[in-house]
Amino acid sequence: MSTVYDCSEPGNRTAGLAAAAGAVRSGRLVVLPTDTVYGIGCDAFDAEAVRSLLDAKGRGPDMPVPVLVGSWTTIDGLVLSVPRQARALIEAFWPGGLSIVLPHAPSLAWDLGQTRGTVMLRMPLHPVALELLRDVGPMAVSSANKTGHAPASSAQEARDQLGDAVPVYLDGGLSGENVASTIVDLTGPDALILREGAVTKEDVNEVLGIEVEVAR
Repeated sequence: MSTVYDCSEPGNRTAGLAAAAGAVRSGRLVVLPTDTVYGIGCDAFDAEAVRSLLDAKGRGPDMPVPVLVGSWTTIDGLVLSVPRQARALIEAFWPGGLSIVLPHAPSLAWDLGQTRGTVMLRMPLHPVALELLRDVGPMAVSSANKTGHAPASSAQEARDQLGDAVPVYLDGGLSGENVASTIVDLTGPDALILREGAVTKEDVNEVLGIEVEVAR
C-alpha cells in the first residue's frame, strides 16, 4: 500500500517528508520531485534497497543508479578527489540540471550497479528533494518510471507506473521541463559530455574554458 503526500500543503509536506525519511532509513523506496523529472530513490548505502529500486524499474545493474546530494560539501566524502573542473561546474550549476561522473572513494560500502569505480552525482534544484536529502543523506535516485517508458513529470504518473512497489510518494506538483540532466564525465584525461540535457554544451564550455567533446 502506498501513500501520496501533497507537499503544497504545509501539514502534508511535513508528514510526507517524515514518512519519506522513515522509509529511506528502513531500506524502502520513495518517489520524490526534482527540478528535471520525478525520481525513485533510496539510501545510497543500502545495497538491498538499490536492488529493490532496480527491480521496481525493471532494470539490471548494468545501468548504475546516480546519487543525489543535498549540499556541495557532501561530495567530498563520496569521491576520490574533487578536481578543479568539478569544483567549477558545481559552483556554476548546483543545485541544478548537471550531473558529474567522478571516481568514487574506494572506502565506500555501496553497490549502485556496475559503476566501474565511478559515481554520478547531482544536487537537484527542488526544495522538497533538498529537504529530504539534507535529512537522510545521499540517495540513489533514478527516474521514476519503468524502463522503456517515459519519465514521470508528476507523482501520479510515477504512481501509475510504479504502484505499490513504492510506499511513499511526495507530490511536489508538475516537474520543470521534462528533460534529463546533462552528464559530464570527469573520470578521464579530458572532460566529456555523455548526455546533453538541461544544461547546454555551450554553458559547460564557458565554465570550463575549453571545448568539451560530446560522446557519440
